[in-house]
Amino acid sequence: LRGKILNVEKSRIDKMLTNNEIKSLIIALGTNVGDQFDIKGLRYGKIVIMTDADVDGAHIRTLLLTLLYRYFPQLIQTGHIYIAQPPLYKVSMGKEFRYCFSDKELENAKNELVAIKTSRQKNIKVKSAPKKTDVDNVDEESEETQEVKLDVQRYKGLGEMNPQQLWETTMDPKFRVLKQVSIENAESANEIFEILMGSEVEPRKNFIQTHAKTVKNLDI
Repeated sequence: LRGKILNVEKSRIDKMLTNNEIKSLIIALGTNVGDQFDIKGLRYGKIVIMTDADVDGAHIRTLLLTLLYRYFPQLIQTGHIYIAQPPLYKVSMGKEFRYCFSDKELENAKNELVAIKTSRQKNIKVKSAPKKTDVDNVDEESEETQEVKLDVQRYKGLGEMNPQQLWETTMDPKFRVLKQVSIENAESANEIFEILMGSEVEPRKNFIQTHAKTVKNLDI
């Protein structure tokens, strides 16, 4: 898809069907839409939403989920919709590296890589770039102390990865992390979509003000 798709919560179906990105998606799925929807025409067992790990990616993902919830709910109910979890970081030390999906995993990976090095050599000094690690195992009395550099790469977009990295982290069935989309409470889900994606500003404003203090993973 090219950029953000139409917010179908604010649009009539006739306008939705004139949107090129949505038309391409409907054709790709093979199920048609509306009264002509037929799940037997579905071309794929897994429909994977794969977006960047920043706020723009989250917005596009929400727009796609809105489309699927409003016009393809059967695909969610039958377990066909998944969200890919691309890594946020890659931390490297020499030839050793780890992909990390959260800040906690990043710290654990740093500690793990340092532990690998310390198991081979007792006296080291740890340096992290661009972030400094808290791990520091230094013998000040030793003249043989060596510096170990940890390189941390932050991914904000899948486009920042080369094809091999994209395959290894996000697409390879052996290693990729997928979250299956489900609707546990249809009535509650319907209300949330109306508040957050609908045309009424006041309910959305009230929701944001009510939940502002409990927000996680804020990207501004």
